[in-house]
Amino acid sequence: MAYDEITSRVKAAVDSSGRAPDEVKLIAVSKLQPPERVVSVLGAGHRLFGENRVQEAAGKWPGWREQFDGVEVHLLGPLQSNKARQAMELFEAIHSLDRPKLARAIARLAQEMGQCPDLFIQVNTGEEPQKAGVTPAEVDAFVAECRSLDLPIAGLMCIPPVEEEPTLHFALLAKLAARNGLTGLSMGMSGDFERAIAQGATHVRVGSAIFGERPYGEAG
Repeated sequence: MAYDEITSRVKAAVDSSGRAPDEVKLIAVSKLQPPERVVSVLGAGHRLFGENRVQEAAGKWPGWREQFDGVEVHLLGPLQSNKARQAMELFEAIHSLDRPKLARAIARLAQEMGQCPDLFIQVNTGEEPQKAGVTPAEVDAFVAECRSLDLPIAGLMCIPPVEEEPTLHFALLAKLAARNGLTGLSMGMSGDFERAIAQGATHVRVGSAIFGERPYGEAG
């Protein structure tokens, strides 16, 4: 099955980079996938998944968590401040912390709830106007602000511009993370995860290469 091929490719990329197997986590991006495909990957033993929308995740993962032990689900897509509470209840990690308003909302809720998911700051490495995320120049100040709010910042995340060589963006993200003492690097998708691993990715987000193309025509 495609899942076995992808796990083999991840292992080969980790080995060729001289890294330990537990340094890289494969996030199976299950957004918009038919339930039978997701259940098949769960049945194969995979336990780390990614979703783009809070409402979609809320509609399916509570039931699957009851059927399968040890499931971990991460939010990869944009998060509205008014859905922060629900996201913090649903996900073990949020990869799309992209603005001070959201950071303050999560910090307030974390104090109230007594817990907080791991957080990755989304960096708009290509400085694309249509894309969310802080710019590379804003990273240091935003990390400092998040730390002043006692937020558990696990690392940085990026989605490189489609038309550009992703390795350059992965290298930039790794440099920004190292400068701020962060070890988590959420980068690399179906078409470039091996290059991301070579640049130090700790979390690669693979959807269509595992599950097949989404019925609704979304890329990923």
